Amino acid sequence: MTIKNVSVVSTGTVSIHPEHVLASGKPLYWWVMTSRRWTAPRPINVYVIEHENGLVLFDTGQDRASVTDPRYFPGGPTGLFYKRLARFEIGEDQTLTARLAAQGHDIADVRTAIISHLHQDHIGGLRELTHAEIMVSAQEWASLHEPRPEMRGLLRDHIELPGLRPRHPEFRPVPGIAPFTEGHDLFGDGSLVLVPTPGHTPGSMSLLVRRPGRDPLLMVGDLTYDDHLLREGRLPGVGEEEGLRASTALVNEFRRRNPGVTILAAHDPRAAAALAAVESTAHASR
Repeated sequence: MTIKNVSVVSTGTVSIHPEHVLASGKPLYWWVMTSRRWTAPRPINVYVIEHENGLVLFDTGQDRASVTDPRYFPGGPTGLFYKRLARFEIGEDQTLTARLAAQGHDIADVRTAIISHLHQDHIGGLRELTHAEIMVSAQEWASLHEPRPEMRGLLRDHIELPGLRPRHPEFRPVPGIAPFTEGHDLFGDGSLVLVPTPGHTPGSMSLLVRRPGRDPLLMVGDLTYDDHLLREGRLPGVGEEEGLRASTALVNEFRRRNPGVTILAAHDPRAAAALAAVESTAHASR
């Protein structure tokens, strides 16, 4: 079997504003700086795929240094923005290395880490993965060098690390992924296909996981924070509306064509249980 197992670990929790989860029509900087409401803690998910070619991660979580090192975030008004954007709780045992070890994995065995996008709560494990191949879209990587990256959620000091090996997917037509028109077949066996899903950021991408005789999984990063809202076509409050709407429509059309698909977002509180149910059913049928 090409893929032995798919699981999830969480590198702590994050509380965000309700306007983050569901767009309110208010300007982002307004609600970030004025909202007094916070969601219940939500997971910071990293998806773990045991492929015969090596261990693959989709996203890498949040760095614990973000809650222990007062210099992790920028200072001044930009630092205030980050403080107002999200509240993190990350224990000593919730680093990426520790969470993988709790599942019986050595982080040294990670062959590939796919980054859905470069926001802080998806790149936190990069310091622990300089030995691995890092997949990030070319458009997303290029955005690091556009003006004021910190105000777009991109912390270059924690991304452009010595020894890091970023690789960019080459999107082209791939059989069986409609309505997506192009993808990147990670290992050339059709099991792991990256597809562009811009909107949350211009270079955001999702991962389609396919196994013979099984319904697919689609890992969507921050395209949504709640698959129920995604199914209804309701958009989150962070990102470019036109892109979010187009990518949401693509994912829901894929769902229509593949009604058994499980959609897995990075901060959906129901995602871990949904994945566990899919995997336990598959293991019981063997």
